[in-house]
Amino acid sequence: MKRPVVSRDPEIMGGTPVFSGTRVPVQTLLDYLEAGDSIDDFLAGFPSVNREQVIEFLEQAKDRLVATTS
Repeated sequence: MKRPVVSRDPEIMGGTPVFSGTRVPVQTLLDYLEAGDSIDDFLAGFPSVNREQVIEFLEQAKDRLVATTS
C-alpha cells in the first residue's frame, strides 16, 4: 500500500497537516507558490520533502477540486 503524502498527528506540529515523514506543513508549500516561488525554491528550503511528494499533493488537490466542481 502506498504511503499517504500528507499526515496529521497531534504529536507532530499540533496536528497540522504535514508532508508524511516530515515536520513540514503543506501550507508552507502553498505559501511559497502563492508568493510566486517555484517548487524548486520550496524543495531547496525543505530538503526533507521530495519532488514526488509535492507533485502527488498537487495532483490530489487538483482531483479534489475537480470532483467538487463537477
